[in-house]
Amino acid sequence: MRHVLAMLASGALALTAAPLAAQVEPPAAAAAAAEQTPLEMRADQVVALLNGKADPAEIFTAGFRAAVADAQIVTLSASLVAQFGPATEVALLAPRDGTRAALEIRFERGLAKGGIAIDPADSNRVNELRFTSVDSLAIADDSPAKIAADLAALPGSVNAWFGPLGDGTPLISMGADRPLALGSTFKLYVLAALAEDVKAGRRKWSDVVALTEKSYPSGQLQDWPEGAPVTLHTLASLMIAISDNTATDQLIKVLGKERILRLMTDSGHADPDANDPFLTTRQLFILKASDAQTLADWRSGDPAKQAMIALVQAAEEEPSLDAVNAAFANGPKALDIEWFASPADLAKLLAYMRRTADPKVFEIMAISPSATAAIKANWRYIGFKGGSEPGVMNLTWLLTDKAGRDWVLTLGWNNAAAVVDEGKLEGIAQRILLLPR
Repeated sequence: MRHVLAMLASGALALTAAPLAAQVEPPAAAAAAAEQTPLEMRADQVVALLNGKADPAEIFTAGFRAAVADAQIVTLSASLVAQFGPATEVALLAPRDGTRAALEIRFERGLAKGGIAIDPADSNRVNELRFTSVDSLAIADDSPAKIAADLAALPGSVNAWFGPLGDGTPLISMGADRPLALGSTFKLYVLAALAEDVKAGRRKWSDVVALTEKSYPSGQLQDWPEGAPVTLHTLASLMIAISDNTATDQLIKVLGKERILRLMTDSGHADPDANDPFLTTRQLFILKASDAQTLADWRSGDPAKQAMIALVQAAEEEPSLDAVNAAFANGPKALDIEWFASPADLAKLLAYMRRTADPKVFEIMAISPSATAAIKANWRYIGFKGGSEPGVMNLTWLLTDKAGRDWVLTLGWNNAAAVVDEGKLEGIAQRILLLPR
């Protein structure tokens, strides 16, 4: 989950992700509105904007809109509402007069905090709006049954599991044995193989390897020089925390594909063969950017044809990033070319890691926990890995409650017909993480 921290400030826009839905009446009656200060009026208009009921041109200065396009503002607003529900009110505006104030806006399931400023020389239009944090709020009377119904209503195929690790009755279980495409969540299998090797003494986190592999973003290492020395700990941390694809492919090179497939078997994956041949991220991108005949040859399952495709990929000049991006431009593409696991597989993997992995691996999983402050306060430990591509999304957490008991939350959503609404699944996940247990 990419928890949304959004900033709109004098033309600066920064996104990293967000979560929830309710309809409210305008906050002030006409008589009260006549007494509003300009700051109060604009703050109320921001609530309407977030709910898609106001035009950016009516609210923001020309300078703001030149730096932050209206389409970006609309997209950000929709993302916040998808994850946290409709904005319901201005919860805080201090001071309520003047030209600048601290601002808090309450959503159905969240609270956004930041600031607002207006320009008196431009009809008091907003020239600065920033949200420095958006935190989740628990919903009164929310329940596993209500959440399961919302999951079931999503188009396409959905699986889910939330319950104690290893044993115990799950609070939510849907398609627990149904494998779906994982996106980058498959990197947990790479991480598990490495961490098992470290605990067994076959490798050290401090081992240094030369960077020889190169994939496509996300990540940073694709821009590093070939041969750069990198520790296994750094590769693992980048693979999990920022989903660095080049770091992933380098670890696959170090470990070997057969080692990772063996880890899948050892951890209890019901069908490791569904991931054989095991793809690097680079191979997946190039395959999805390939022509129809290449895709057909790969899908044939003929080992000779698949081996030839791999040889050609290695020998030919790789597609440009633009060509790879273009392969995904029209929505979901070849969702059968992916990595696959069910909620039961992933829960078994995390239980296996608790038994066999070097403990430092759980520090790595916690670098980017994809959790708001309210969720962090609800758990002693949060480790996370997610993944997505058009038509694919998976969110998987290893959690430890205040009593020291481990839990697993994993949500998967595949839809070959349309891009999935990531905000909806993220919002549902945050509701689950705030449920009483």
